[in-house]
Amino acid sequence: MPLGILFVCSGNICRSPMAEGVFRTMAEREGVAESFYLDSAGTLAGHVGQPPTPLGADVAARRGYDVSRHRARLVVAADIDRFDYILGMDRGHVAELRWMATRSTMDRVQLLTAFAPQVGVVDITDPYRGTRADYERALDLIEAGCRGLLRALLPYVRKAI
Repeated sequence: MPLGILFVCSGNICRSPMAEGVFRTMAEREGVAESFYLDSAGTLAGHVGQPPTPLGADVAARRGYDVSRHRARLVVAADIDRFDYILGMDRGHVAELRWMATRSTMDRVQLLTAFAPQVGVVDITDPYRGTRADYERALDLIEAGCRGLLRALLPYVRKAI
């Protein structure tokens, strides 16, 4: 049974689609992509149906991550039950997601950076309407978090294969 991972940011057009693309690519490179069910969503409805920002898609593509087919969607309470890991990009997302969770599902909600304590950053700052450097910095942190997450989950998924 694949592990479900949901990446969450505000509008679902920058950080969370990049995180989904990064994790998917890393899992494919490890040969364990079929061990995961991946998706991303946003806490704000303002961008539902839209593709990733052009700058975000370009920055991701230059590092080998394809996010071009993504379309933004709103996170819903059913997602908390459906996914094993719900990973917010900042503390605000985690707080909103925990309001949606039940007592028994609250521990599924975490910060992506919890899997990369070595970076010394808690929140992945929103690059929306920012510069290329802002997107690059966000992607650096997303890559570190996804690498740590995959490293943490590999023993479990390899055991199941």
